[in-house]
Amino acid sequence: MTPEGKVKALVKDALRENNIWFNMPVPAGYGEPMLDFICCVPYRDIGLFLAIETKAPGKKPTQRQEIMINKMQAAGAKVFVIDGPEGVAQLKQWLQQIKAFSDGQRS
Repeated sequence: MTPEGKVKALVKDALRENNIWFNMPVPAGYGEPMLDFICCVPYRDIGLFLAIETKAPGKKPTQRQEIMINKMQAAGAKVFVIDGPEGVAQLKQWLQQIKAFSDGQRS
C-alpha cells in the first residue's frame, strides 16, 4: 500500500466508525478536479458537507486541489487535508464535536 493509501485507509476507518456517508470520486480527467472524499455528516435534520483530501505524509495539495478547496470552503463546506494520524485525530475530534452539538440541540 502506498503512503497515501495508508492515510486513506485511516480516514475510511474514522468515517465508518462515525457512521458517516462518503464517496470517493474516480478521477477521469473530465470537468473540475475533485477531492478524495465527499461526505455528508448527520446534523439534526440535515447533513453537513465535508470534503477530505488525503496526502502522503508531508505532501501538500496541488494548485488545482487548492482551488477546489477554496471553492468548497467559500460555499460553506468543512474541508480537511489529512497527511497522517494527527489529521485523522483532528477529523475524529471535529466529528465528535458535531455529534455532541447536534445531540445537545435535540434536548
